[in-house]
Amino acid sequence: MAMLNKTKFLILLFASWAWMACEKDPADTTTTNPTTNSEIPDVYKKIYGAVSMSVDGNFLTVKTNGMPDHTSPYFATSHSLYAAYSGTTFGGYTFSKNPNTIQEQSFTFKIPLAPAEASAKAATPLGPIGFALNGVPLFNQYAGPNNQALSGEIVSFDQYYGHPQQTGQYHYHVEPIYLTTVKSNKSALIGFLLDGFPVYGPQESDGSTVTNAMLDAYHGHTHATTEYPNGTYHYHFTTEAPYLNGNGFFGTAGTVTQ
Repeated sequence: MAMLNKTKFLILLFASWAWMACEKDPADTTTTNPTTNSEIPDVYKKIYGAVSMSVDGNFLTVKTNGMPDHTSPYFATSHSLYAAYSGTTFGGYTFSKNPNTIQEQSFTFKIPLAPAEASAKAATPLGPIGFALNGVPLFNQYAGPNNQALSGEIVSFDQYYGHPQQTGQYHYHVEPIYLTTVKSNKSALIGFLLDGFPVYGPQESDGSTVTNAMLDAYHGHTHATTEYPNGTYHYHFTTEAPYLNGNGFFGTAGTVTQ
């Protein structure tokens, strides 16, 4: 009887070991985790102003606080990046400060990882249509609330060509010169629109200036870039309206929530 009990014990012990061996170890990382940093394509790792980034299915999710990483007279005077300004701004206008103050935001951008041309193009809305590498939103060529010409707001662009709107959202409508003259150069990758296509500065890699005549109705074109050696559609900032975007998104836009 003692031998029988010992045999049963050994059988149960072996069965228990086999069952445990088949269970997945929670620390096992052999299965790809779609939200780990290793899954984020290298080009998006240039987005240095993100609070967090993750790959979620076919989308890249980028969270930012919208705060510029450069000086501005639109910060509260107690802020470390506050700097008074009284020079000229985009287009040679004399700077005239608007009454708003930069406030920290909470943006969640979701952009396609594999952007493609949309069969039906959609106009860009007022508000964020994409983001710069420093996490600051990009706006289109119109002023609120009724798609007015941007000319009335240009005088309020600060020394780096950005300004805040009524709720404190700092943003760029035109070339963000902190990114094109301080952080990098005028042919560099600047950010992404909501359709996932990249935005570049106002020059090509050979130093030639991009003009509106070189771009399509959506303010972009296709060729190889440093980040996309096989070529991709991309937008450019230019010095003339519509500055960043023309008739709408070239691709299908993702989402932005705040």
